[in-house]
Amino acid sequence: MKVTSEALFTELIEKIRLNINQVAALDQKPINVLNWKEDNEIWSVLECIEHLNLYGDYYLPEIEQRINKSSYKPEAYFKSGTIGNYFSKSMLPKEKLNKMKTFKDKNPSGSNLDKTTLDRFLVQQEKMLELLDKARTVNLNKTKTAISISKLIKLKLGDTFRVVIYHNERHLVQAQNVLNYIAAH
Repeated sequence: MKVTSEALFTELIEKIRLNINQVAALDQKPINVLNWKEDNEIWSVLECIEHLNLYGDYYLPEIEQRINKSSYKPEAYFKSGTIGNYFSKSMLPKEKLNKMKTFKDKNPSGSNLDKTTLDRFLVQQEKMLELLDKARTVNLNKTKTAISISKLIKLKLGDTFRVVIYHNERHLVQAQNVLNYIAAH
């Protein structure tokens, strides 16, 4: 995938803004609805959001550190790497969400969660918007970040943004599916 850097920024900012609006609206829901689970295998709405917070705890500092240390000047185009493009596309929501195994340290199942989980997510998304703005000053192709599953694998900064933001979108669809199930029953 090759796209202008500006087009990538525009797409990602738009997705973050939609995610912010969706999570902000969840604050209107009663806490028992946000914590409702069909069974122990399915996450509640708040568990979906907390899962994203746990990933944000890793990626936000990692992205910020890599941007701050980068001496590569920005380029007009971003070309996704093979691994980064694969990971990004695998995160995008599909008609029927394919199940993925979650690492134990990123699995919020059984957590005692309240609406501060939503606030934490919103603060993280504001930080992500700041980082996207800062990223305009560096090269999205040459600046690399480690990923949460292995410090040995490095992704282009542009791909890291795509993976994290698409992952957020994916789990917000999952959270909405829980709400839709509750509404239908």
